[in-house]
Amino acid sequence: MKFAKLTASTLAIAAVSATSAVARDNIQVAGSSTVLPYASIVAEAFGDNTDFPTPVVESGGSSAGLKRFCQGVGEEHTDVANASRKIREKEIKACAENGVTDIIEVRIGYDGIVFASQQGGPAYTAFTQSDIFNALAPKVMVDGALVDNPYTKWSDFNADLPDAEILAFIPGTKHGTREVFEEKVIAVGCEATGAMAAMIDAGMSEDDAEDACLEVRTDGRSVDIDGDYTETLASIDANVNGIGVFGLAFYENNTDKLKVATMAGVAPSTETIASGDYPVSRPLYFYVKKAHIGVIPGLKEYAQFFISDELAGPSGPLANYGLVSDPELGKIQQIVADEVVMGGGM
Repeated sequence: MKFAKLTASTLAIAAVSATSAVARDNIQVAGSSTVLPYASIVAEAFGDNTDFPTPVVESGGSSAGLKRFCQGVGEEHTDVANASRKIREKEIKACAENGVTDIIEVRIGYDGIVFASQQGGPAYTAFTQSDIFNALAPKVMVDGALVDNPYTKWSDFNADLPDAEILAFIPGTKHGTREVFEEKVIAVGCEATGAMAAMIDAGMSEDDAEDACLEVRTDGRSVDIDGDYTETLASIDANVNGIGVFGLAFYENNTDKLKVATMAGVAPSTETIASGDYPVSRPLYFYVKKAHIGVIPGLKEYAQFFISDELAGPSGPLANYGLVSDPELGKIQQIVADEVVMGGGM
């Protein structure tokens, strides 16, 4: 993909020539499979339109990318971690223990997670968070009691859903998407069905009940996918009844293979995510190691290039791939320009 007509303002950001003599001149990026398509587009455009080499962008999940990022400072360590969630306190601590103390947090925009299935499969067209909880939780409410999940078909608990075997491919625990899935779908369904209240009434603490709400069944009807969305897509291709969890951008690039369900009556789209109507959306980030700026050629320029109006704005190419532009993009641009690290330092 070429961006030969990028505006002068964007190109001016990255027009600096690499001057540092280092063994590695490629920016190294790893992390979220959700951010991967956006980072890949930016990396290619950056290599095509500047004097810097094209950054090397790898996937592996938010947690895996942040783990690599936090391993240390120096050319043998990655420069940027992509994440579909905020960095956690324990990760910040792990970074600090390895000398990674100055981290620039860059929010690139927003994305939604969607539930999609085979084009030729059953008509999974409408879900609520309660439906997903009832399908995947190890214990559910039946006739006012919390019991081991007896459901094998979607229609067992909702007659409006297909008479099809429950089989869901969900992101593994190392993915930032899993956290959003748990908090905005499973936890909401747990509370809405009364399961959480039943756990507390049975003597659980609120904290323990919240943790129990996030558990999924282990009888093969809920399958963790540790790879990226292409692995989820392959699993759905091989299972006509399968439902998968994807980022909106991946779904929109595979509408010839997938059909999407609504969530709580709202169809996922750039517009419904931007308005806040779609209930399963999240901010996307990348994290920059400030100690590598000025050492790894083009690192700051890459960060500025990524969040420029021309790329990350509402009319930019990233929006065409499902990214919802950040309404505070100008503020984010200033943070990068000033190299403001987490905690407010410079």
